[in-house]
Formats: sequence, structure tokens, C-alpha cells
Amino acid sequence: MLPARLGMRLRNLGVIAVLAGLLVSAAACSEPPTEYKATVYIFGTLVDFTISGAREEDAREAVGAVEREFQRMHTDWHAWKPGELTRLNQAIHDGRAMRVSPFLLPLLVQARSLSAASDNLFNPAIGALIAAWGFHNDELPSGVLPDREEISRLAALHPTMADVEISGDMVSSRNRAVQFDFGAFAKGAALDRAMEILRAHGIENAIINAGGDLNTLGKAGRGSGGAAKADGRPWHIGIRAPAGRGVIAAVDLAENENLYTSGNYERYRESEGIRYSHIIDPRDGMPVRHIVSASVIDMNGAVADAAATALSVAGPRDWHRIALKMGIKFALLVDENGTVYLNPEMKARVEFAKGQPPAIVVSPPL
Repeated sequence: MLPARLGMRLRNLGVIAVLAGLLVSAAACSEPPTEYKATVYIFGTLVDFTISGAREEDAREAVGAVEREFQRMHTDWHAWKPGELTRLNQAIHDGRAMRVSPFLLPLLVQARSLSAASDNLFNPAIGALIAAWGFHNDELPSGVLPDREEISRLAALHPTMADVEISGDMVSSRNRAVQFDFGAFAKGAALDRAMEILRAHGIENAIINAGGDLNTLGKAGRGSGGAAKADGRPWHIGIRAPAGRGVIAAVDLAENENLYTSGNYERYRESEGIRYSHIIDPRDGMPVRHIVSASVIDMNGAVADAAATALSVAGPRDWHRIALKMGIKFALLVDENGTVYLNPEMKARVEFAKGQPPAIVVSPPL
């Protein structure tokens, strides 16, 4: 998930080295791979591009176009640095309607739809709560925890995307407590857009890895010289371990599938030995407990990103119902004791990295 991950710095580049290892070959090949690789620093993380079967100059041009789009997102989708979203938040706070650009409007529409589908467990209208917990900052928050009474007061205002009114390109809210923070799905939306740009540049096979969240296009490929092309193998991907190092399992992604994981290992605050997740339960304003990692596979990156957040909030008892509502077919959650929760469809696809986890709870089929 990405609450407040736009603009966040990854301070431990060793984590990036681990994540780079999540891309592994599905089969050995006698010929060396021909791939174009590039790395872009954006959204507080390193975004790695691997493109197969394209001329280097075409791949480089496509990545450059994506990078330019990312830079605009970093400005206009940012929850606390000056840009279009912060101007919209100020207008809502003031009780004013504001005309928004075609760059931001689709994100608002998609956020409202996904929020409704998740019973508001994915709720990008709770920016004030996220800020109160200290996550509107480039650095990890520290020091005294926020006042519980203030957290309860903000939660009691019940800001949701259902309060948001969209008429053409004019946006307003019936509830002035609405403050947008798209961190919980902006990375997915951004990578979806990146894939559209790659397609427009003639790229047919690629994978984008943004801090362990991945979008794929086409198939993995090997070849030689300028004739590299996809050979039908799936992308073989590691699911990041809740501890933030290594992988808990591996899974093959079919053509154009995406994998997103939300967890408390990247963005959190610690106090008196307790780690508080950046994933906030909008119902009480408190950081999510019990679930430390949720992974979702879907054809749409924004959907997978938002669902991983919603399932984390739903917790062990309710995640299956929310997955059904959101149309999620493949999900895997890990709780604080290491117990894995997943549906049969996901269980059939994953291979655990170090044998079976301590306990597995399989839900009914999704």
C-alpha cells in the first residue's frame, strides 16, 4: 500500500537489492537473454523496468515517456506537497467546489468506485487521519504518538468517497472532513498508466517493479541480438515476506497479471517497541493490527493495490467477504503469528519459499 508513499524515501537500499531478486527466470535457456533494463526513482522508491523483444532505442524512448508522466503524478497526485491534489483538499476544507484536470479526475472516479466496492475499507478520503499519524512526511514518523482523542474525533467525522460529488469536471464534498490521500492505490494506478504508455510505444513484453509491486505486459522472453521475443514463459515472481526481507512464496503470473502487496514493513512508526502500521482503519482511525501483509493478483494494478489495503483492514475474519465484493480471485494474507490466509485459487498457484508456513487457513473458493 502507499498511504503517504508518494514522496517517501527508501532509506535502506539493501531492500531494493532484495526486491530486484524477485524477478527470476522461469526456465533455463542456452541463449543469453536480450532485455532492456532501466531504473527510475519516483514515488519514494526505485522503479525497475525490464523490457523484452524491443529495440533498445524504442525501449529507452518509452521509459522516458513513462518517467515524464510519473513526474507529473508526483506533483499533482501528492497528498501533502503543492500540486493539484493539495489545492483540491484545500477547496474541500473551505467548502468550495473546484474544477479538476483530466489528469486527476479519472483517479477520483476510480477511487470512489473502489471505495464503495470495499465497504469503505479502502478509503482515500482519510488524509487527515493519515497526516495525524505522521505519515505526511518524507521520513518515517517518530516521537510521541498522536493524541487518541484527536484520532477518535477525526474518525468520528466519517469522511468517505461517498461524500464526494463529481459533476463534469467540478468536484466538491458534502463533508468538509474529506481530505484525499491516494497513497493506498496511486502506485497501482501509476503502473497501469505506465503500461498504457509502453503499449503506445509498441512495447509488447515488459515488467515494472516498484518496490515489490509489479505490473506485467505480455510474457517473459529470451533471445539474442536484436531478435529477442517472448517465448510464452510466465513471469516467475517472489511475494515479499512480511519482514520485508526475502520472499515468503513464489507465483507465476499469466500474461498481463499484476501482483501487489501491502504490509507494515516499509512505512510505519515505532513507539516503545511497538510497530504501528501506516495502513489506517478508517472505522476507528487506528493502524491495522493482526494482518502484517496482504498480496493480491489482478489484471488491474490499481484494483490490486486498493484491494491489498482493504483486505488488510478487513482482517482475518472479513477479508474473504471483501475480496468477493471487490471481485478479487487471488489473495494471500499473513497475520502477526505467521499464519497464512488464502483462497483455494491462490493456494493452487503459490510455492512457499521455505516449506509450509506455521499454519494455513484456506477460505471457500472466491
